[in-house]
Amino acid sequence: MANGLMESKKAQDWINLVLAVCLFVSPWVIGFASETAPAWNAWIVGVVLGSLAVATLAAFAEWEEWANLVLGIWLVVSPWVLGFAANVNVMWTHIVLGVLVAAVSAWAVWDYRQNPHAHA
Repeated sequence: MANGLMESKKAQDWINLVLAVCLFVSPWVIGFASETAPAWNAWIVGVVLGSLAVATLAAFAEWEEWANLVLGIWLVVSPWVLGFAANVNVMWTHIVLGVLVAAVSAWAVWDYRQNPHAHA
């Protein structure tokens, strides 16, 4: 049981790493690299998410999952806070990736809370 939980935990970390890479490359793929606020938001949050995912793969810490959850929520609200909600493609890129990051992070916290000894 604990081994299966650890494997799902690793899967969550890998998913967050893939989402971080997707976020980081999204300004070029979606075509908003020349738009300062959304591009820098994607790059900075992508680097932070990726760093947290790699750190969590190396050694689990619950606070890293909470930080990822906050970053996911930030991605969802950032189009309005930073003023790029009018660009629908950029807005939806941030919202979809933010919801996915928040969901995976919430799942990881839930897993940890269900069986904290499996992570020791």
